[in-house]
Amino acid sequence: MNTPLREKSYFDQRATREMAQHLQAVERSTQQTMAYACRILAMTEQEAGLAGQISVRSERPGAYWTLKFGLGFDEAKPEDFIEVDRDLNTLSGDGMANPATRFHLWVYDARPDVHSIIHTHSPWASALAAARQPLVIAQMDMTPLHNDCAFLGDWPGVPIADQEGVIISEALGNKRAIILAHHGYLTAGTSCEEATYLSVYLERAARMQIRAQAFGPLTPVDDKLASEAHDYLLKRSIVKATFDYWARQTHGAQ
Repeated sequence: MNTPLREKSYFDQRATREMAQHLQAVERSTQQTMAYACRILAMTEQEAGLAGQISVRSERPGAYWTLKFGLGFDEAKPEDFIEVDRDLNTLSGDGMANPATRFHLWVYDARPDVHSIIHTHSPWASALAAARQPLVIAQMDMTPLHNDCAFLGDWPGVPIADQEGVIISEALGNKRAIILAHHGYLTAGTSCEEATYLSVYLERAARMQIRAQAFGPLTPVDDKLASEAHDYLLKRSIVKATFDYWARQTHGAQ
């Protein structure tokens, strides 16, 4: 008996329906989600002292939640997050924001679709940044970043003033990630889970690119297939289920 060949769209639609039914995301508060995100970043070795930042847009206009300055990703707990206004004055919680989160304001202003930002000086993405190399999408696990990872070729300095926010937000454009030369990277997600997902995969992609270059020039994935994989791997159900899996791995942020 010969099995008829069906269009790929059939399997995509079926998988989407079944994932919506079976991959039920865990409900968490904003602060709980952020704490798990920090632990995931630490678990994937993305901490660099106090240089890393995470923020989530607040329901209060012009404000966002962030980890209070002085704590590392690996020790973040839900009560360690503070809400700050446009001038980084603390509105909720106790403590101060990392002064370098000021550039997040410019991204939020430019991108109403962005609800969470992660910035780290992770080892492999920072290696690409030090070499001033943009990301090359050469393998399936890299495709969530296909046509979605910008590149800023010049370092504007420590981003504690307004001008750096202008430069970074303009370079990011409508993409969800950016490699910052001489610096690190940034991901901008529609949710904290998505920003975290992109962060983990960006660091993994940078590591893969650097290792693969030892064998010669990289061949990018076919554009049509990469676009298809990008959309599939960024389905909300996949992002949420992956985040929940990583959260279970951390055994922390309770």
